[in-house]
Order: sequence, then structure tokens, then C-alpha cells
Amino acid sequence: MEKLWISAGIELQNGADLQKTKTALCELVKATVNEPGCIQFEILQHQDKPQCFTLWECWTNDDALKAHFEAPHTLDYLSHDYTK
Repeated sequence: MEKLWISAGIELQNGADLQKTKTALCELVKATVNEPGCIQFEILQHQDKPQCFTLWECWTNDDALKAHFEAPHTLDYLSHDYTK
């Protein structure tokens, strides 16, 4: 089975609302883990830099990842810029 592993980072800029961002990321996780093809989807907050997050994802294949970026909850999250 093909697996696609992804690690990505998010860093909030000064003035960004940390709690609002955390809430939005938690909602994204709740919806994403139920997507077909999602093996793992975690968002980890850095202890030493709470304004930084690491996304750790695993998908069954590239098609599942593409579908994720077309999912309503993903499009909704991406339509907001929580980092500023």
C-alpha cells in the first residue's frame, strides 16, 4: 500500500489570536480524521514556542490528499488567515 506522509508547520505572527487558531485547528482535526484515506492527522503545539504548530499527516495516497484539500472543512479553514 502506498502511503503519503506529510509534515508541515504553522507559525503565528505577533497579534494573531492563539486561542482562535487552536480552536480552528481542533475543528479541522475532528473533521479530517473521518475523511476516507486519512490514516493520521495530528496538529501538535510546540511547548517552547506556543505560537508554532506542526501538522503530522498520513494519507493512503495522493488522491486522498487531493480530496482533503477539496473538502468543505479544509476549504473553510484555508479561507481564514489565522496566522495574522
